[in-house]
Amino acid sequence: MTGAVTGVPASPGRALGPARLVRSVDDFGRLRPGDVLVCRTTDPAWTPLFHVAAAVVTETGGLLSHAAIVARECRIPAVVGAADAMALLADGAQVLVDGALGTVTGVTR
Repeated sequence: MTGAVTGVPASPGRALGPARLVRSVDDFGRLRPGDVLVCRTTDPAWTPLFHVAAAVVTETGGLLSHAAIVARECRIPAVVGAADAMALLADGAQVLVDGALGTVTGVTR
């Protein structure tokens, strides 16, 4: 099924890459350069991933969340508060993140 996930536009820009679902610190090693980091939330321990990811999508958060602030600092697109992103985005599926519109398209699952 193809569709879109929407959330809060938190850091502008567009990025295309494979969605990489990261559930915990144990999954950090799965993220490769150019992947789109998809997770429930982030905290300071997750900051190094922002230097690897092409974009970030979180299920929780707003404009002042950790993910939003760090994404802006790293100048990568971010969509936060995207409810059910972990369930709707298939790991490895190509997605387009638009951080200005707050959309993630190309969803397959």
